[in-house]
Amino acid sequence: MKNLFKYSLVIMLLLSACKKTTKEVADVQKKDTYVQDNYSKQEVDITMRDGIKLHTTIYTPKDNSTTYPIIMMRTPYSSKPYGEGQFKQKIGPNTHLMKEGNIIVYQDVRGRWMSEGTYDNMRAYIPNKKDNNDIDESSDTYDTIDWLVNNVENNNGRVGTWGISYPGYYATYSTIDAHPALKAASPQACIGDFFFDDFHHNGAFLLSYFRAVSLFGTQKTKPTDSAWYTLPELPTQDQYQFFLDAGPLSNLNNFFQYERLDDKSITKSDKIDDFFWKEIIDHPNYDSVWKPKGLIQNLKYVNPSVATMIVGGLFDAEDLYGPLETYKAIEKHNPDSYNTIVFGPWDHGRWASSNAKNYVGNYYFGDSISLNFQKHVETKFFNHFLKGKGDKNSGLPEAYIYDSGKKEWSSYDAWPPKGVSNKKFFLNANQELATSKKGNTKEVFISDLKRPVPYSEDIKTVFTPRKYMTDDQRFAARRPDVLVFETPILEEDLTLAGAIFANLKVATTGTAADWIVKVIDVHPGDIEEQEEGMQDHLKLSNYHMMVRSEVLRGRFRNSFENPEPFVPNKKTDVTIKLQDVYHTIKAGHKLQIQVQSTWFPLIDLNPQTFVPNIYKAEETDFKNQTHTVFNDSNIEFSVLD
Repeated sequence: MKNLFKYSLVIMLLLSACKKTTKEVADVQKKDTYVQDNYSKQEVDITMRDGIKLHTTIYTPKDNSTTYPIIMMRTPYSSKPYGEGQFKQKIGPNTHLMKEGNIIVYQDVRGRWMSEGTYDNMRAYIPNKKDNNDIDESSDTYDTIDWLVNNVENNNGRVGTWGISYPGYYATYSTIDAHPALKAASPQACIGDFFFDDFHHNGAFLLSYFRAVSLFGTQKTKPTDSAWYTLPELPTQDQYQFFLDAGPLSNLNNFFQYERLDDKSITKSDKIDDFFWKEIIDHPNYDSVWKPKGLIQNLKYVNPSVATMIVGGLFDAEDLYGPLETYKAIEKHNPDSYNTIVFGPWDHGRWASSNAKNYVGNYYFGDSISLNFQKHVETKFFNHFLKGKGDKNSGLPEAYIYDSGKKEWSSYDAWPPKGVSNKKFFLNANQELATSKKGNTKEVFISDLKRPVPYSEDIKTVFTPRKYMTDDQRFAARRPDVLVFETPILEEDLTLAGAIFANLKVATTGTAADWIVKVIDVHPGDIEEQEEGMQDHLKLSNYHMMVRSEVLRGRFRNSFENPEPFVPNKKTDVTIKLQDVYHTIKAGHKLQIQVQSTWFPLIDLNPQTFVPNIYKAEETDFKNQTHTVFNDSNIEFSVLD
């Protein structure tokens, strides 16, 4: 009888759980139809000034008792789903803006998906347009906004733009020669210049992105609602080994050809080169191809009447340069305009996540960070400028930045903040990092191209890497080809706030070399362990958290336009700018610097022999070399007083 009662109780609990689960499923299904229940959708082709039609999807609230602002994203990644009765499950920058009621617009940019025209990867801005054939993303945005405010019912005449990553770039572009109806723009993780963002870092090619090249370098022949490009598949899950075995970059050329199956007049045997890959391999320097594509240098044309809120992640592996430099360039050229910056403890685009817990890789930063941003910052910004007074008194700070060491937000009137001072740490003997140079010493290591330093200890293949930005660097610190310098245990907090400059004094036995510098927060051994989110083989105890890192291809140490070789064994200055950081190395922790010359396969291998074009280097050009770092090298921080 006792067992029967026990089993009956279990059955009751299971039935109760099933009922609850059924209710939860019903709730989810109900939430999934929110857009369809509350919005009408129409798809239109808007004609640009040169006659090209851009496919545009418009979601309008069914409640027509009031007027609404328009919030638009322009994207190369598709405004799917296409077709009558097909709805996105979430629209707009966040669910608050979706549920409060806004007209949400998505547009396929020129040459992508259902839009006509020819695609240009990072299309150059034309400052003085002479006729209707002079088009760029600024003119396309202007023409689109003009059509929307004159044709979409119940709009209040105010428009905002937003986007993350490449769409963030288009959001930035919208502010240049902006339409009078554009009142607010939030470029988020916005690309600023392809020679410093995404595919290149200071002239070094991000080999880890090679599978993404064809996403941008494949032209289509007509509007299409399905993918026309092919992404390369690796024959192994070990990308380190794959790229090591592949050898010189020229051996990868065959991966960047595809079959034009969307055009029935072309047979399967016809091969077309990827135009973006050709741009990369034929233009290794910052030349007339790359310079016009950069948007940062054109931000002097931003309309100062457009309010901007630049958003980025402190640990964004893809677009860290872009948002920081976009904010600073707008500040420089339009100091009186409303221009703010938000940087949180996020990787690429994570601020748009609905997850309550905020991790970057293994590292946990807290709960509801993204959700609070969406509700109290992003929504507030758009509402103020699109529905409210629209003046500079938005109630938001100029700079809202997260201290990734203290795990707390700070508000400042400027970024970098006022009240900082420069502090240098020298790379002394015996792995010592100190505020003064001690004697005349040097550290020497051999850079072996057959066993380059990995950027991660994970064995896997990723489309674009992310988690390494906070990865534990103990695996690298224990290699002979990684130089390590660290302070004693700090007795008081050290807050790094702003840009970092690695002022290296180096020599090499070869004529070419890359230089990588990493800034690391070494946690104490007795720290309280993180309960979840950490990979099984790691502990927070003595965790070597990477705070910031950067590479400089040594040939570009004096000029990105005109590369030059090293003179073998000659002491040479190499200065690397690392992107801004806001991180407190807390008392009880240590500040560590690592210096190395390979970072594989995050970046491609430098042959360490100077050649005119590394993308066309031959196997015989790749040689091991001995590198030297002298102790008058220093790392220069902006430190909060």
